[in-house]
Amino acid sequence: MYTPPFTISPRTIHLIADISALVERYAIRMEQEDALLLRKINRIKTIQGSLAIEGNTLSESQITDILDGKHIVAPIREIQEVRNAIKTYNSYHTFDPYSVDDLLIAHKIMTEALVDNTGHFRQGGVGVFAGTQLIHMAPPADRVPYLIKDLFEWLRKSDDHLLIKSCVFHYEFEFIHPFSDGNGRIGRLWQSLILGKLHPVFEHLPVENMVFANQQAYYNAINRSTDAVNSGIFIDFMLQEIYETLKKRQGDSIVTMKATKDVGINVGINVGINEQKVLELLRKNNQITAKEIAGLLGISLRHSERLITSLKQKGMIQRVGSNKNGYWEIIV
Repeated sequence: MYTPPFTISPRTIHLIADISALVERYAIRMEQEDALLLRKINRIKTIQGSLAIEGNTLSESQITDILDGKHIVAPIREIQEVRNAIKTYNSYHTFDPYSVDDLLIAHKIMTEALVDNTGHFRQGGVGVFAGTQLIHMAPPADRVPYLIKDLFEWLRKSDDHLLIKSCVFHYEFEFIHPFSDGNGRIGRLWQSLILGKLHPVFEHLPVENMVFANQQAYYNAINRSTDAVNSGIFIDFMLQEIYETLKKRQGDSIVTMKATKDVGINVGINVGINEQKVLELLRKNNQITAKEIAGLLGISLRHSERLITSLKQKGMIQRVGSNKNGYWEIIV
């Protein structure tokens, strides 16, 4: 049986112990009265985080609107990506993480109307680029079915801890890059499915959201593991992300979040990653301009203005004084 190359460090062992303790506490949290709403919140965060890693700009509030059947103004492709992700995560319980056939079904749902060969392995070569620089050339297309078969066989038969197996699978899947598009989304989903075999709470843990917040470190961990021909570095990175996510979510409270008539649920749960970044910039400099925000975040001026408008509508910021000489006041 093929065994992917990885090593288990002392840090890995400590993280497994810490995560195991936090999982039980998080499970208790998910049994409280507001658990149903919290699951919806975390599902939205999961979808927003996973898609944002791939460049989707829709905020949590916009995803909430789509989930609730409302119309939004946004690029058609990005709306389709969200709709597909919602359908895919709604099918979470129908997927067997040990089934290659289910992997293909999930890809078909996730990439519907987005790629030509949805639900099928790629037929050509593919590389991963950082700008114009090639950072990873995936294995030849004719090897993909065999590599995936070997990976799933290891996943089914290995006696390693599920936390480790989920991380190794995630890394190996991204290395193989079996699809022409959607590899990141499916890889992160599949890690969640594997973790779900360890404990059901992982279905509602938005690890993707925190990975997006540490996106460069995520890619660095993948690249360093590739250079070392050993996924141990990536294992430690992902376990740390899982630990931090569990630790952060222990005290989630919905009742402390401010509700407004403009936002269907609560302001606190509808603040996207980019909106959070805008708030941080405003806290550091309350006279910063939309153009300066766009430059610092690497987004368009229009997108920057849309984020500011969204925060204003949610009652989280307000403009004091004129556009030229005034400043931003953070309300919540």
